Amino acid sequence: MKQLLLIISITFLSFSIFGQVWKTYPHTPTGSLLSFPLDEGRHVNEPVEWWYTTGHIVGSTTGTHYSYMLTYFYYPFGSMDGFRILNFSNDDTEEFYTNTAFLTYDTLATDKFHIQSNIAGGGIEVWKNKTSGGVDLPFQYELNASSPTVSFDFDYDTYKRPLILGGDGLFDQGYTNYTYYYSQTGVDVTGTITFDGTTEAITGTTWIDRQFGTLNPAEGTEYEWFSIQLSNGMDINLWNIFTDQNTIPNDPRFKILSAYVNDTTQMTIADFELERLEFVYTADEVKCYPQQWRLTSDSNNIDVIIETLYSNSEVLSPFRFYEGTTEIYGTINGVSVTGVGFTELLHSYEKPDMTLLNTAVWNTAIPFVWKLNNPDDGNKITYNLEYSTDNQSTYDTIVTNLADTSYNWNTMNLTDGDSFWLKLKGQSIDGTITDSITRQFTYDSSVGINHYASTEVEIYPNPVVESFSVKAKNIESIKIIDLNGKQVKSIVGTQVYSPINIKELSKGVYFVEIKTIDDLITKKIAVE
Repeated sequence: MKQLLLIISITFLSFSIFGQVWKTYPHTPTGSLLSFPLDEGRHVNEPVEWWYTTGHIVGSTTGTHYSYMLTYFYYPFGSMDGFRILNFSNDDTEEFYTNTAFLTYDTLATDKFHIQSNIAGGGIEVWKNKTSGGVDLPFQYELNASSPTVSFDFDYDTYKRPLILGGDGLFDQGYTNYTYYYSQTGVDVTGTITFDGTTEAITGTTWIDRQFGTLNPAEGTEYEWFSIQLSNGMDINLWNIFTDQNTIPNDPRFKILSAYVNDTTQMTIADFELERLEFVYTADEVKCYPQQWRLTSDSNNIDVIIETLYSNSEVLSPFRFYEGTTEIYGTINGVSVTGVGFTELLHSYEKPDMTLLNTAVWNTAIPFVWKLNNPDDGNKITYNLEYSTDNQSTYDTIVTNLADTSYNWNTMNLTDGDSFWLKLKGQSIDGTITDSITRQFTYDSSVGINHYASTEVEIYPNPVVESFSVKAKNIESIKIIDLNGKQVKSIVGTQVYSPINIKELSKGVYFVEIKTIDDLITKKIAVE
């Protein structure tokens, strides 16, 4: 961590030698709907907004590495104007402290950056522009805040032009919300902290986020957010938003990456992938958060690993979420980079809830088919199958790490009337999130022969482009199920004998579950 901060600090320092023609008030970035200092202030027509900062700092006396997050929310309720969250971590000992306090605003300027908050049960906190001769200094701030654990007295000096998210600073988040959004990704921080009875000078780097609009994290929108500051000078602001069905649509409303590439270039894209590699449960096992990710994108050939430093930085009030410091390593355009950042996680992951779709009578001509009832785009479940012939005293492995939700097990030697137990286990990529179900089966060689063998069912054409037909007797219903076990189409009644239109389905592999009077048959199709 010390080497990372040194590399980042040296890189950031190099930016200060270049001209900062943007560092003046008023400043309106080209093509932006946002202007400074006006949009640093309160927006009276917007229902929710917040001022957010995170930082990585080093104590000059102790040499201790700290990180922090401080957020002021404008979100009126009762006699309160909102609340403040202050998190503080000793990154060398992994000690984490969090404090949430309700507040009223003595000052909340609408034309510039000036917050003076009256903390319930506490004191006065101030975050505002620095001044000289009564004039506000552009993109320079002073910050004074305290909790029962720590006190800050900081000076901020921005050295990178603001990152305007979405290109112009306004974009949709999810199906119904919009947000105005900018970040100040490169800010020097100096000053003092008082912690554990010691006051010492600090230096480091910080990040400022400003958001205002209708998105309200307190009202249930679940997302995973990242700030990334890299040693090559590139900074990234990254979002994934989840629907109520735990999907992340391939849509800029749900996936957005905005990056400060350099002082003349910014980009906003949705063509990236965020793979979750490790998870951890909270101590009470109520929440499960990811702890490592792989971020890839063809834009600038991004391929980096993001890791949390420790797993205990969860905020419990006013709602539960994870907020913690991260370190980053990987490559940009093939060149090695390191970095630091923060992640905010409002989405928690559930154990896989699975249902076996087979009846209890089975033979080797019938594939095992199951459904994942709670698929989650952030957690790609794989499956293991095991069997027991000694009434579950011991189990032997059939197959491991299946991505499909079906498997044709045709190597078992059984005779009619024999029984066995099947165990289906689902797990996350690292095995942290897991659950299993068991079912007893009886072998009957006549199933699928006397009851209409699956080989007598035909699907044509296959692969499928726009529609397909099913040739079978006495069909009652047809269901189409994706590889996550999610039903995507259902056909009943006389329509089962008509060509089945699948134009709305994405390309990929699906299962067709055909229910006849006597049997349940599953076939696989490829949609092109």
